[in-house]
Amino acid sequence: MKSSNIGGQAVMEGIMMRSGDQYSIGVRKPDGEIEAKVEPYRSWAKDSSIWKLPVFRGVASFFESLVVGIRCLMYSASFIEDEEEDAKKPGKEKTEEQKEKEEKWLMYGTMTFSVIFSIALFIMLPYFLAGFLRNVTTSEGVIAVAEACVRMILFLGYLVLISRMKDIQRVFMYHGAEHKCINCVEHGLELNVENVMKSSREHKRCGTSFLLFVMIVSIIFFLFIRVSSPVLRVVIRLLLMPVIAGVSYEIIRLAGKSDNKIVALLSKPGLMLQHLTTREPEPEMAEVAIAAVEAVFDWRSYLKENFPEQYGEKS
Repeated sequence: MKSSNIGGQAVMEGIMMRSGDQYSIGVRKPDGEIEAKVEPYRSWAKDSSIWKLPVFRGVASFFESLVVGIRCLMYSASFIEDEEEDAKKPGKEKTEEQKEKEEKWLMYGTMTFSVIFSIALFIMLPYFLAGFLRNVTTSEGVIAVAEACVRMILFLGYLVLISRMKDIQRVFMYHGAEHKCINCVEHGLELNVENVMKSSREHKRCGTSFLLFVMIVSIIFFLFIRVSSPVLRVVIRLLLMPVIAGVSYEIIRLAGKSDNKIVALLSKPGLMLQHLTTREPEPEMAEVAIAAVEAVFDWRSYLKENFPEQYGEKS
């Protein structure tokens, strides 16, 4: 399978797809029409040589993806907000400048909250809960293993919990449509609803797999922290988070480009976990995914280049 280097994300009633220096947001509007908005994508680390190095590029990619992802979520949610506002009594309308300012602050606030919440739930809480074991054992190895177990339980429990929420289930259906769309193209099929629907909803480059690798890599890193000061243990954990994200990025990057059996085996847990974060989409959702892909990616040229025996020009 030849990687297309397309990346995506499910949003509210839609999908974001990124390819090269552009990304698109395809949204099914309340009136049933598909809106496909294209925005330029320029990495702030593109012109810096240090951010192109392994691990460093993963750190940059993580924060850039977080910013773009939240921006796309806010854009998709705006269609729902507009419908609700139209249903209300007419009042004083906000100017475009006011809306942009509010959206900017909301984006930064959401991003800050997301980072703090994730660190508190998946890093600090397991550390403090495992710390109670110091009343019964002095073995740092036992405490580290207990912290790892608590972290994985919290992570899996969180995914199970949100997967039961009705609104999130629809997002997960769009997540499935995103994967199916990318798999359709990368397996040499023409991009249409029928082919998308029969494609797999599992993909090795998925963010769910990335998060699982973050959990696993953090467990390995934290096992080797051997300092007596509780404050220093917390500080080291926080300082290591960008490094952990960078290492996890390199693993997921390798997995997405390799068909090696060992790499496939390492990717298996992440693929299994995607059964929690993806759902079988409706055909209408596949249409949105196709619109998002076609806005930024020439899949016909991709098929001709990578599957010439099927789509190459016949003499």
